[in-house]
Amino acid sequence: MNKKHLQEELKRLEKAETKFFDKNMEKRLTGWHEQIEKYVPDNLNNTLNNAFCKAFELIFEKGTGIIEKTYNKEKKQQNYKINEYAADLRGNRAGVKKFGLLASRSQTINMAISAAEGIGMGVLGMGLPDIPVFLSVLLKSIYEIALNYGFEYDTEKEQIFILKIMKTALLYGEDLRYADADINHIIEEPQDYEKLGDKGQQIKDTSIALSEEMLYLKFIQGMPIVGMIGGVADVVYQKKITDYANLKYKRRFLIKHLGEEVVI
Repeated sequence: MNKKHLQEELKRLEKAETKFFDKNMEKRLTGWHEQIEKYVPDNLNNTLNNAFCKAFELIFEKGTGIIEKTYNKEKKQQNYKINEYAADLRGNRAGVKKFGLLASRSQTINMAISAAEGIGMGVLGMGLPDIPVFLSVLLKSIYEIALNYGFEYDTEKEQIFILKIMKTALLYGEDLRYADADINHIIEEPQDYEKLGDKGQQIKDTSIALSEEMLYLKFIQGMPIVGMIGGVADVVYQKKITDYANLKYKRRFLIKHLGEEVVI
């Protein structure tokens, strides 16, 4: 691929990353958080955290094959190779941009799925039972983003990388910048595998981040009818996490094609 166009895309990516950071410098709480805080059971955070942990373990152990039935993995891999060959042959900016357009398209489709299941579960007053479904759709979206940029997702190292992305997307301020720098270091220096840590611990860390961020909304989602408001949170957080995942996989793609082989 034309390195000039790759470098231009990297500059655009860095601007998009800065925009994401600026938007998430501070956690914004609305008035309704304070209004319902007194009604939230003390043990709900632990219950929610455990539900996320168990859902991750189940999906990684048995659910990936089921998720893959919702899209054609082999076709996406073939399309990536075709697009890569076309971009090498043409050497224009459009060829480089196409990978990101395809990733964004699959992200949009999965957000629509997440909205439907989240609101549907909320109408029925199902907050905790929604978690495995929410994570399945979220991981499906990240898997498809990875494939569109030419990366796998089913090795233990890739699963840890995905978990790190999910946790980092939910951070704020300097915590976000620090964790993002760690992910960029892994992308640029893939030999530092120890940075990826332990999968079990990363599942726990990511589950804590999800449960703390979504506590009040999942509480609301557990109430029949009004729970549809909490169900909207599924698509809100799916967008936030997959937006960040798109940035990080695009960075991996650009770094790889600028001459640094990235294999995690």
